[in-house]
Amino acid sequence: MSLRFPMRLTPFLFPVWIVLLPLAGAIAQTTQPEAGASGGREDLSQYYTADVQRQWGTWVEPDFPFFSSAVDARGVGGGFPKRNMTPRALVLPVGRDLWVAWDTDLLRVSLVWQGKEGEGPLTAESMAMISYINAKVIVHAGQSQVPKPVGKPLLANGIHGGWKVLSSAEDKPVFVDPRTNAPTESEVGKGPLPPVDTGLRSVDFEGQEKATLSYDVEGTRVVESFHLSEHDGHTLFFRRFELAPHERPLAVALSAAMENAPAPSRIVTSEGKELQSQEHQGVHHVIFPPAREAVTVEVGYRLEWEAREPVDRTRRVPWTETVSTSAVLSQEKKQYVMDQIPLPLDNPWKRNVRLADIAFLNDRGDAAAVSFDGDVWLISGLQGDLQDVRWRRFTSGFQEPMSIVHRKKEGLSEGLFVFDRNGIWRLLDRNDDGLADGHELFSNRFAQTAETREYANSMALAPDGSFVISKGGQRGATLGKDDGRVLRISPDGKTYESLGWGFRQPFVGVDGKTGLVVASDQQGNYIPSTPLYILRDNRYHGFLAGSQPKEQYPAPIADPLTWIPHPVNPSAITLEWAHDERFGPLAGACILVGFNRPELFHVLFSERFEKPQGAVISLSRDLPYPPLNATMNPADGQLYATGFQTFATTARDISGFSRFRFTGRPGANLMESTPMKEGVLLRFDAALEEASVKDLSSYSVERWNYKRTPSYGSPHLKLDGSPGSNWMTPSSVYLSSDRHALFLGLPDMRPVMQMRVGWAIRAENGTELNENVYFTPFELAEFDPVAEGFGQVEVDLSPREAKGLSQMTPTAEEGKKLSEMMGCLACHSVDGSGRSGKIGPTWKGLYGQQRALVDESTVQVDDAYLHESIVHPAAKVSKEFKGVEYGMPIYEGILTESQVQSLVLYIKNL
Repeated sequence: MSLRFPMRLTPFLFPVWIVLLPLAGAIAQTTQPEAGASGGREDLSQYYTADVQRQWGTWVEPDFPFFSSAVDARGVGGGFPKRNMTPRALVLPVGRDLWVAWDTDLLRVSLVWQGKEGEGPLTAESMAMISYINAKVIVHAGQSQVPKPVGKPLLANGIHGGWKVLSSAEDKPVFVDPRTNAPTESEVGKGPLPPVDTGLRSVDFEGQEKATLSYDVEGTRVVESFHLSEHDGHTLFFRRFELAPHERPLAVALSAAMENAPAPSRIVTSEGKELQSQEHQGVHHVIFPPAREAVTVEVGYRLEWEAREPVDRTRRVPWTETVSTSAVLSQEKKQYVMDQIPLPLDNPWKRNVRLADIAFLNDRGDAAAVSFDGDVWLISGLQGDLQDVRWRRFTSGFQEPMSIVHRKKEGLSEGLFVFDRNGIWRLLDRNDDGLADGHELFSNRFAQTAETREYANSMALAPDGSFVISKGGQRGATLGKDDGRVLRISPDGKTYESLGWGFRQPFVGVDGKTGLVVASDQQGNYIPSTPLYILRDNRYHGFLAGSQPKEQYPAPIADPLTWIPHPVNPSAITLEWAHDERFGPLAGACILVGFNRPELFHVLFSERFEKPQGAVISLSRDLPYPPLNATMNPADGQLYATGFQTFATTARDISGFSRFRFTGRPGANLMESTPMKEGVLLRFDAALEEASVKDLSSYSVERWNYKRTPSYGSPHLKLDGSPGSNWMTPSSVYLSSDRHALFLGLPDMRPVMQMRVGWAIRAENGTELNENVYFTPFELAEFDPVAEGFGQVEVDLSPREAKGLSQMTPTAEEGKKLSEMMGCLACHSVDGSGRSGKIGPTWKGLYGQQRALVDESTVQVDDAYLHESIVHPAAKVSKEFKGVEYGMPIYEGILTESQVQSLVLYIKNL
C-alpha cells in the first residue's frame, strides 16, 4: 500500500452539518487503471480477487464502540431465560471481553456475557457476518441461524420492558411485555414499546471510543452507559444511569433473579446515597424515587468472570485517512455507456467494502454510501472524468443496511438517513469534524423479527419528506407484524402506514416529482414471475410465507403493472426516476434495477387504460456486479449504481460502483409500447429506417400465461393451458408519417399475462436496434391510425404461416451456452465447489450419484432424473435442501425439448 500526498490541500465539500475538512493524505490503490483502458464491460476483477478477500479484518471491528445484530440467547442454559431472543440489539464492548446486548425495542439489557479470549462475541450466523469473507455463503429462512453469544453468560433479562413508571415508591413493579402480539403469538419481534414518548432516541459516541444510550421512559430522558471499575479490591461491572428530573418513581429491571446470576452489589447515586435492589416476580430491580434535579446512579455487579488484561481498543489507523481510486471510462461509441469506479478495497482498515446504496449530498460531486456490513463512507470527486474519487470512513455499527438517503427541506440539509433492521437512523456530526458522533433513531415504530429473511430491503424519499420502506417477507416458523410489507413512515418518524402487503421480497422506488410509489417483487414460491406494482389502497400481493395456511389467499390479489419473465430477470429491485435534462433522451425516465442478471431497464408507463399497464426494455447489461440501487447525481446529471452479491446472481464481481452516462451520441430509444386490438404500437425517440421496419422477418412475438402455485415460479403456459408459449406471426407493419413509430399488425390479440415483442431494425441515424420489450396487456386499446400519425391505414390482419423455435440437435456445447444464458451457474458450480460457494448442488460428478430425497427414498442421477429436475424441479427434492425456502425455477414451457436435452448432455459430460 502506497501513500501519496497531494501538492495542495483539497477540501471535502459537504452540507453545513459536516465541516469543510482538508485532505491530509490519500491512500492510493496499488494499481490504478488508466482512464478509457477498454470499452464495454470493464474488467475490474483485479480489485476483488481471492487474495484481496483474504486480507479482510474481522467483521466486528475492535476499535468501534458498538455494532448491531440480532442476538439469540435462548440456548445459553444455566437457568437463564429461555425465550431470550433480541431481534434489534446494540452490542457494546465493556472491556476484558465483556459484552452487553441492549434491546432497542424493550429498552432492556437482554444479556451480559464474557466472550472467549481471541474469539468474536457472537457466532457468525447473520447474512452479513457469514458472507463477509465468502459472498456465496448464505443463511436460510427461520430463526435458527441467528448470532448466538460466544462465551459465558453472566446476567440476563427476560422478554419484558426494561422500565416501569410507578404511582408510588411502595408499588411493586411488574415487568411485562405490553406490546400487541404478532400474528404468531410466540414471536418476540413485536416492535418498540407502545407509548410514543418512550423509546431509544440515539446512540452517541463522541470521540468514537465509548457509546452511550439516550432514551425516554414516558417522557423522562435517561442516558445509560456501561463500564468496569475497581471497588473493594474487585473489578465491578457498572450500569450508569443519568436521569432527568422526574415526578414519579421509575423502576428499572436489572436482571432475572436466578441462582447463578448475582444481584447488584452496589447501587449509589451521584450524591453518595445508596439504594437497595429488590426482587419481585423473578426480576431484580431498583426504584429511583422522584427527583426535581437530574441525578446519576451507578449500579455495580460483582460477576463470576475470568480476570483478563484490558484490551487496547485504540484506533490503529485514524478514520481521517482517505483512499483514492480512478474510474475506468467506457470508450464504447454508444449513446449511453457505463463507467466503472473501483471501490476502496485496498484500505488501511482492511475492511471489506460491499456497497448497497449511495446518496448525493450536493451538486459538487460529494456523496455518502452505505455498505451491507454497516459502514458509511463519504465520497468526493463524483463528477467529470472521475479520476480522483476519494473515500473516507464516516461511521459504522448498522445492522445489515441496504439504503441511505439525504433529505433536504427548502434547500437545506436535514441529514443522512440509513435504514437497517433496527429502524431508520439519522446520522449526526455535532462537532463538525467530518466523523459521525451519534446515530439518532429517527423511527422504529414498525416491527422487526429475528427472521433471517426479514431484510431492510429498500428506502426511498417521497416529495413530502416521508420515507417509503420495504421489508422482506420470506419466513420460517413465525409470522411478524410488518414483514413482507411496503410502509410509509411519516416525515417526523412518529407514525407509519402500510401501502401494500403479501410481498415475498419487495423493493421500492418513488417518483421524486409526483410521489408515485412502484414496488417490485422476486419470483419464487407463489410469485410465478417477477412483477412490478403501482402501490395503492394497501392491497395484497399474493405471497404466502412458509408458515401460513395454504387453503386460500387472505385477500384478492393485486394485478401488477407488468410481469417480467424469469429468463429475462427473476430479481427486479429498486427504481429511480432520472429527473435531469442532462441525462439526454431518457431524462424523466423510470429506471429499474435488475439484480440476478445485472441490468438496467427502462419502465414505460401507459396512461391509455383504466387499469395501470406498463412495459420494460433493457438499457444496459454492462454491470460486472449485481446492482441494488441507482441514484441521479445532481453534479453531472447522470445515473450512479451500486450493489453487492448475496443470493444467486450471474455477476462476476462481489460489489461495484458505476456511472451510467449519456454521451451525446445519436441513438434510438423505445418511448411507448401499447397493446391494441389490431396489434402493438411501438414509438421511438428517433426516426426509423423504412426498409428495415417494413421487413416482417425483423420481428418476433410470443405470449403466454403464468400460474400462481406453491412451487418456485411458474412454467410458461399457452392460452389453452398447455406448457409453452404461443408464437404470433405479424401480418403487417406500418411506419408513421414522422417515422418515429411503427405499428405491428397481429391477428387474434387478447389479454394475457405476458407478451414479448422483439425486433432487429435500424434507425436513420445508423443505430442498430436489436431489442425486446416485455409487457402485460390486461386491456387492449383501439388503434386510430390517423390520431397516432399513420394516416388513413386499414390494418391487414391476414394470417401468415406461424413460426416457432427450431428444434436443434441436442449437444453438450449448446447445453453449456444455455447454462450461462439462463443463469444456471449462479446457483450450480461446475468445478465441484459445492454448496459452500453456490446455492444448488455442484454439477461436476453429479451424474451417476445416488441422491437421498426428502421423502427418505433414493434416486440415481440419470438422464430421466436430470430431465425431470429441469422441467419439474420440485418433483424430487434432495434431502440436503429440506426446509430451504427458495428453490429452482420451473423451466417447463420455457426451454424446448432439445434445449433440455442439451443441458442434460452438458451435466452428464461434467
